[in-house]
Amino acid sequence: MVKEKEIKMLPRSLENIWLKINNEANAIMQKETHLNEFLTTNILNHNSLASCLSHLISFKLKSEHIKYNTLRDITDFAYSKNDELARSALEDILATFERDAACTRFINPVLYFKGFQALQCHRIANYYYYEGNFDLAYFMQMMISNRFSVDIHPAAKVGCGILIDHANGIVIGETAVVGNNVSLLHSVTLGGTGKEEGDRHPKIGNGVLIGAGAKVLGNIRVGECSKIASGSVVLNDVPMRKTVAGVPAKIVGEVSKDIDPSRVMDHKLESYNLE
Repeated sequence: MVKEKEIKMLPRSLENIWLKINNEANAIMQKETHLNEFLTTNILNHNSLASCLSHLISFKLKSEHIKYNTLRDITDFAYSKNDELARSALEDILATFERDAACTRFINPVLYFKGFQALQCHRIANYYYYEGNFDLAYFMQMMISNRFSVDIHPAAKVGCGILIDHANGIVIGETAVVGNNVSLLHSVTLGGTGKEEGDRHPKIGNGVLIGAGAKVLGNIRVGECSKIASGSVVLNDVPMRKTVAGVPAKIVGEVSKDIDPSRVMDHKLESYNLE
Protein backbone atom coordinates (compact mmCIF):
# COMPACT_ATOMS: atom_id res chain seq x y z
CA MET A 1 0.00 0.00 0.00
CA VAL A 2 1.49 3.34 -1.09
CA LYS A 3 0.08 5.35 1.83
CA GLU A 4 1.24 2.81 4.42
CA LYS A 5 4.76 2.94 3.02
CA GLU A 6 4.74 6.74 3.05
CA ILE A 7 3.54 6.85 6.66
CA LYS A 8 6.26 4.43 7.77
CA MET A 9 9.05 6.19 5.87
CA LEU A 10 8.17 9.79 6.75
CA PRO A 11 9.72 11.11 9.99
CA ARG A 12 6.88 12.08 12.33
CA SER A 13 8.08 15.62 13.03
CA LEU A 14 6.31 18.95 12.72
CA GLU A 15 9.04 20.26 10.44
CA ASN A 16 8.84 17.33 8.00
CA ILE A 17 5.05 17.33 7.78
CA TRP A 18 4.98 21.11 7.36
CA LEU A 19 7.54 20.87 4.55
CA LYS A 20 5.45 18.15 2.93
CA ILE A 21 2.32 20.33 3.14
CA ASN A 22 4.16 23.28 1.58
CA ASN A 23 5.38 21.09 -1.26
CA GLU A 24 1.83 19.89 -1.85
CA ALA A 25 0.58 23.49 -1.88
CA ASN A 26 3.16 24.45 -4.49
CA ALA A 27 2.23 21.42 -6.60
CA ILE A 28 -1.44 22.43 -6.51
CA MET A 29 -0.56 25.96 -7.59
CA GLN A 30 1.15 24.61 -10.69
CA LYS A 31 -2.14 23.04 -11.80
CA GLU A 32 -4.79 25.28 -10.23
CA THR A 33 -3.57 28.85 -10.65
CA HIS A 34 -6.97 30.25 -9.63
CA LEU A 35 -6.30 28.86 -6.13
CA ASN A 36 -3.04 30.78 -5.72
CA GLU A 37 -4.47 33.32 -3.28
CA PHE A 38 -6.25 30.62 -1.28
CA LEU A 39 -3.09 28.53 -0.96
CA THR A 40 -0.83 31.49 -0.25
CA THR A 41 -3.12 32.89 2.45
CA ASN A 42 -3.74 29.58 4.19
CA ILE A 43 -0.43 27.74 3.74
CA LEU A 44 2.49 29.54 2.13
CA ASN A 45 2.29 32.74 4.18
CA HIS A 46 3.02 30.76 7.35
CA ASN A 47 6.32 29.49 8.71
CA SER A 48 4.94 26.63 10.80
CA LEU A 49 1.96 24.34 11.23
CA ALA A 50 1.04 26.20 14.43
CA SER A 51 0.93 29.53 12.57
CA CYS A 52 -1.16 27.97 9.80
CA LEU A 53 -3.65 26.50 12.25
CA SER A 54 -3.83 29.71 14.26
CA HIS A 55 -4.82 31.53 11.07
CA LEU A 56 -7.30 28.84 10.06
CA ILE A 57 -9.00 28.77 13.47
CA SER A 58 -9.20 32.56 13.64
CA PHE A 59 -10.64 32.79 10.14
CA LYS A 60 -13.22 30.07 10.77
CA LEU A 61 -14.40 31.41 14.16
CA LYS A 62 -14.32 35.16 13.53
CA SER A 63 -17.60 37.00 13.94
CA GLU A 64 -19.02 40.47 14.44
CA HIS A 65 -18.29 40.00 18.15
CA ILE A 66 -14.66 38.85 17.96
CA LYS A 67 -12.68 39.88 14.91
CA TYR A 68 -9.96 37.88 13.16
CA ASN A 69 -7.03 39.83 14.66
CA THR A 70 -8.28 39.34 18.22
CA LEU A 71 -8.80 35.65 17.68
CA ARG A 72 -5.37 35.41 16.08
CA ASP A 73 -3.80 36.83 19.23
CA ILE A 74 -5.79 34.36 21.31
CA THR A 75 -4.81 31.31 19.26
CA ASP A 76 -1.17 32.39 18.80
CA PHE A 77 -0.86 32.70 22.57
CA ALA A 78 -2.28 29.20 23.13
CA TYR A 79 0.11 27.63 20.61
CA SER A 80 3.07 29.49 22.16
CA LYS A 81 2.21 28.26 25.65
CA ASN A 82 1.32 24.64 24.88
CA ASP A 83 3.46 22.67 22.43
CA GLU A 84 1.06 19.73 22.63
CA LEU A 85 -1.54 21.64 20.59
CA ALA A 86 0.58 21.52 17.44
CA ARG A 87 1.86 18.02 18.22
CA SER A 88 -1.71 16.74 18.56
CA ALA A 89 -2.63 18.41 15.26
CA LEU A 90 0.29 16.61 13.60
CA GLU A 91 -0.96 13.26 14.90
CA ASP A 92 -4.49 14.11 13.71
CA ILE A 93 -3.17 14.86 10.21
CA LEU A 94 -1.29 11.57 10.11
CA ALA A 95 -4.35 9.69 11.42
CA THR A 96 -6.55 11.22 8.72
CA PHE A 97 -4.06 10.47 5.97
CA GLU A 98 -3.59 6.91 7.17
CA ARG A 99 -7.24 5.97 7.76
CA ASP A 100 -9.39 8.02 5.39
CA ALA A 101 -9.38 6.56 1.89
CA ALA A 102 -10.44 9.97 0.53
CA CYS A 103 -7.34 11.66 1.99
CA THR A 104 -4.56 11.37 -0.56
CA ARG A 105 -2.33 14.24 0.67
CA PHE A 106 -1.30 15.69 4.03
CA ILE A 107 -2.66 19.09 3.02
CA ASN A 108 -6.23 17.83 2.60
CA PRO A 109 -7.38 17.82 6.24
CA VAL A 110 -5.81 21.22 6.87
CA LEU A 111 -7.56 22.89 3.94
CA TYR A 112 -10.72 20.89 3.35
CA PHE A 113 -11.81 18.48 6.12
CA LYS A 114 -14.10 20.03 8.69
CA GLY A 115 -13.66 17.17 11.16
CA PHE A 116 -9.96 17.98 11.46
CA GLN A 117 -10.60 21.74 11.50
CA ALA A 118 -13.33 21.52 14.16
CA LEU A 119 -11.09 19.37 16.34
CA GLN A 120 -8.24 21.91 16.20
CA CYS A 121 -10.69 24.66 17.15
CA HIS A 122 -11.85 22.53 20.08
CA ARG A 123 -8.27 22.05 21.24
CA ILE A 124 -7.89 25.82 21.61
CA ALA A 125 -11.24 26.13 23.42
CA ASN A 126 -10.18 23.27 25.70
CA TYR A 127 -6.88 25.02 26.49
CA TYR A 128 -8.67 28.18 27.57
CA TYR A 129 -11.32 26.28 29.51
CA TYR A 130 -8.67 24.70 31.71
CA GLU A 131 -6.93 28.07 32.04
CA GLY A 132 -10.16 29.33 33.63
CA ASN A 133 -11.37 31.41 30.67
CA PHE A 134 -14.73 29.67 30.66
CA ASP A 135 -16.78 32.18 28.68
CA LEU A 136 -14.17 32.49 25.95
CA ALA A 137 -14.19 28.69 25.72
CA TYR A 138 -17.99 28.57 25.58
CA PHE A 139 -18.02 31.27 22.90
CA MET A 140 -15.61 29.22 20.82
CA GLN A 141 -17.74 26.10 21.35
CA MET A 142 -20.77 28.00 20.09
CA MET A 143 -18.93 29.18 17.00
CA ILE A 144 -17.52 25.71 16.30
CA SER A 145 -21.05 24.31 16.44
CA ASN A 146 -22.34 27.06 14.14
CA ARG A 147 -19.53 26.72 11.60
CA PHE A 148 -18.98 22.97 11.53
CA SER A 149 -22.10 21.26 12.94
CA VAL A 150 -19.78 19.73 15.55
CA ASP A 151 -20.65 20.32 19.22
CA ILE A 152 -17.85 19.42 21.64
CA HIS A 153 -18.00 20.81 25.16
CA PRO A 154 -14.76 22.70 25.83
CA ALA A 155 -14.14 20.63 28.97
CA ALA A 156 -14.22 17.33 27.05
CA LYS A 157 -10.78 15.69 26.92
CA VAL A 158 -9.78 14.42 23.49
CA GLY A 159 -6.53 12.55 22.83
CA CYS A 160 -4.31 12.75 19.77
CA GLY A 161 -4.32 10.82 16.51
CA ILE A 162 -8.08 11.36 16.15
CA LEU A 163 -10.04 10.91 12.93
CA ILE A 164 -13.48 12.56 12.83
CA ASP A 165 -14.71 11.51 9.40
CA HIS A 166 -17.32 13.73 7.70
CA ALA A 167 -18.07 15.16 11.17
CA ASN A 168 -21.70 16.28 10.68
CA GLY A 169 -23.67 15.95 13.89
CA ILE A 170 -20.83 15.01 16.25
CA VAL A 171 -21.75 15.67 19.92
CA ILE A 172 -19.29 15.13 22.79
CA GLY A 173 -20.37 16.03 26.32
CA GLU A 174 -18.65 17.86 29.14
CA THR A 175 -17.14 14.96 31.10
CA ALA A 176 -16.41 12.73 28.11
CA VAL A 177 -12.87 11.44 27.64
CA VAL A 178 -11.64 10.20 24.26
CA GLY A 179 -8.34 8.30 24.21
CA ASN A 180 -5.62 8.31 21.58
CA ASN A 181 -5.96 6.92 18.05
CA VAL A 182 -9.76 6.86 18.06
CA SER A 183 -11.87 7.08 14.89
CA LEU A 184 -15.41 8.53 14.94
CA LEU A 185 -17.76 8.80 12.01
CA HIS A 186 -20.55 11.32 11.50
CA SER A 187 -23.52 11.68 13.87
CA VAL A 188 -21.74 10.04 16.81
CA THR A 189 -22.94 11.14 20.25
CA LEU A 190 -20.94 10.73 23.45
CA GLY A 191 -23.66 11.96 25.76
CA GLY A 192 -25.46 11.67 29.06
CA THR A 193 -28.66 9.82 29.82
CA GLY A 194 -30.72 12.45 31.60
CA LYS A 195 -30.43 15.38 34.00
CA GLU A 196 -27.78 13.93 36.27
CA GLU A 197 -24.84 16.17 37.09
CA GLY A 198 -21.19 15.42 37.68
CA ASP A 199 -19.24 12.76 35.80
CA ARG A 200 -21.91 11.60 33.37
CA HIS A 201 -20.34 11.01 29.94
CA PRO A 202 -18.50 8.10 28.28
CA LYS A 203 -14.82 7.28 28.58
CA ILE A 204 -13.51 5.96 25.24
CA GLY A 205 -10.32 3.87 25.32
CA ASN A 206 -7.41 4.04 22.90
CA GLY A 207 -7.84 2.57 19.43
CA VAL A 208 -11.67 2.46 19.43
CA LEU A 209 -13.72 2.68 16.23
CA ILE A 210 -17.21 4.22 16.54
CA GLY A 211 -19.47 3.84 13.51
CA ALA A 212 -21.79 6.42 11.97
CA GLY A 213 -24.81 7.37 14.06
CA ALA A 214 -23.74 5.44 17.15
CA LYS A 215 -24.86 6.83 20.52
CA VAL A 216 -22.74 6.09 23.58
CA LEU A 217 -24.59 7.31 26.66
CA GLY A 218 -23.77 7.69 30.32
CA ASN A 219 -20.66 7.40 32.47
CA ILE A 220 -19.58 4.11 30.90
CA ARG A 221 -16.26 2.80 29.67
CA VAL A 222 -15.50 1.53 26.20
CA GLY A 223 -12.40 -0.65 26.38
CA GLU A 224 -9.33 -0.25 24.21
CA CYS A 225 -9.51 -1.44 20.59
CA SER A 226 -13.23 -2.10 20.72
CA LYS A 227 -15.63 -1.49 17.85
CA ILE A 228 -19.11 0.06 18.01
CA ALA A 229 -21.29 -0.68 15.00
CA SER A 230 -23.09 2.09 13.13
CA GLY A 231 -26.46 3.05 14.58
CA SER A 232 -25.90 1.31 17.91
CA VAL A 233 -27.02 2.67 21.27
CA VAL A 234 -24.45 1.77 23.92
CA LEU A 235 -25.67 2.00 27.53
CA ASN A 236 -23.25 -0.32 29.33
CA ASP A 237 -19.50 -0.81 29.59
CA VAL A 238 -17.80 -2.43 26.61
CA PRO A 239 -14.85 -4.72 27.44
CA MET A 240 -11.57 -4.47 25.57
CA ARG A 241 -11.48 -5.83 22.00
CA LYS A 242 -15.20 -6.50 21.67
CA THR A 243 -17.55 -5.58 18.85
CA VAL A 244 -20.96 -4.32 19.97
CA ALA A 245 -24.06 -3.66 17.88
CA GLY A 246 -27.77 -3.09 18.24
CA VAL A 247 -30.30 -1.09 20.27
CA PRO A 248 -29.41 -1.49 23.05
CA ALA A 249 -25.95 -2.65 22.01
CA LYS A 250 -24.79 -6.17 22.81
CA ILE A 251 -21.48 -7.93 22.29
CA VAL A 252 -21.59 -9.55 18.86
CA GLY A 253 -17.98 -10.39 18.16
CA GLU A 254 -14.32 -10.30 19.12
CA VAL A 255 -11.61 -8.02 17.79
CA SER A 256 -8.40 -9.90 17.02
CA LYS A 257 -5.40 -8.96 19.15
CA ASP A 258 -3.54 -8.27 15.89
CA ILE A 259 -6.02 -5.58 14.75
CA ASP A 260 -6.36 -1.96 15.75
CA PRO A 261 -9.95 -1.24 14.59
CA SER A 262 -9.57 2.54 14.55
CA ARG A 263 -6.71 2.20 12.05
CA VAL A 264 -8.17 -0.60 9.94
CA MET A 265 -11.57 1.16 9.68
CA ASP A 266 -13.35 -2.13 8.96
CA HIS A 267 -17.00 -1.85 10.03
CA LYS A 268 -17.99 -5.44 9.33
CA LEU A 269 -19.28 -7.51 12.25
CA GLU A 270 -17.14 -10.58 12.73
CA SER A 271 -18.84 -13.87 13.66
CA TYR A 272 -21.81 -12.83 15.74
CA ASN A 273 -25.10 -13.81 17.29
CA LEU A 274 -27.56 -11.07 18.10
CA GLU A 275 -29.75 -13.21 20.37
